[in-house]
Amino acid sequence: MSNTRTIDGVAKDAVPGPRDAKNGARPQGAGGKGDDEGKVLNVFSHGFLILWSVMIVLPLIWLLLGSFKTDTEIGSSAWSWPSNWNFDAFGRAWEKGIGDYFANTLIVLVFSIPLTMLLGAMAAYVLARYEFRGNRFFYYFFVAGAMFPVYLGLVPLYFLVDMLGMLNTYQGLILVYIAYSLPFTVFFMHAFFRTLPTAIHEAAVIDGASHTRIFFQVMVPMAKPGLLSVGIFNVLGQWNQYILPMTLMQQQSGFDKDRSVLTQGLVLLNQQQGYEGDLPVIFAGMTIAMLPVIVVYLSFQRQVQSGLTAGTLK
Repeated sequence: MSNTRTIDGVAKDAVPGPRDAKNGARPQGAGGKGDDEGKVLNVFSHGFLILWSVMIVLPLIWLLLGSFKTDTEIGSSAWSWPSNWNFDAFGRAWEKGIGDYFANTLIVLVFSIPLTMLLGAMAAYVLARYEFRGNRFFYYFFVAGAMFPVYLGLVPLYFLVDMLGMLNTYQGLILVYIAYSLPFTVFFMHAFFRTLPTAIHEAAVIDGASHTRIFFQVMVPMAKPGLLSVGIFNVLGQWNQYILPMTLMQQQSGFDKDRSVLTQGLVLLNQQQGYEGDLPVIFAGMTIAMLPVIVVYLSFQRQVQSGLTAGTLK
């Protein structure tokens, strides 16, 4: 039986017939070297992710267990279970100032995160959806800000905040946090706004909606996944920020209250120990500091993943 086939009236000897398929013939390259390389790559990537997860999870478990132990138990065995599960260390850490530092951090973030998201989304929307003279300049200006190391600007930033009379104040740190987070927010949301359907925006313009109404009632609801994703990153970045509050929120003579945030409080808590060596208190303070961000991320991880993928697809 000939393997010659007629396709659109043309004889094609290269087209395999049923017998070829029955005998196991398959197109060249299928199931060959490419599949083997893909399997090796999958094994390597999954193995790396597992190793990375272990490197992250094990210190967290060690920290959590240490907050329930005594100094003797921590010194004798790092991975043993506590003999008595109690919250005494958490109470001592709270009494030594962790509660105040926690409250200061919340006060700053309650204002800095919404303002960062609002200003960043508005700037990104204008740069992404409107063409005007200087559009590219302002966009790359924000991108350059994301690449500028914050350490290089600490000295002029200190004198600027001091000149404004905002050293050791919530409003001073809030404004600095907003400026610190705006470049990344604009860069991320600019790419996301460009993926949104243009037809919906044009329909709103034809219906006579103002620019403000289009932004808040049309574009922002569609950009919710991206806003949520970049918002989580801003929460993590500002919650864990140390160098900026260390520069701008130092307790000095003439100030009536210590407004140090949580990252500074952990350092101060360690310094207060002196030769006492109350390690469970330090472990408890670090646990208090890390639990909120872990809960926030685990609660919104699906939205974060959907926002990251949606921003790359059009």
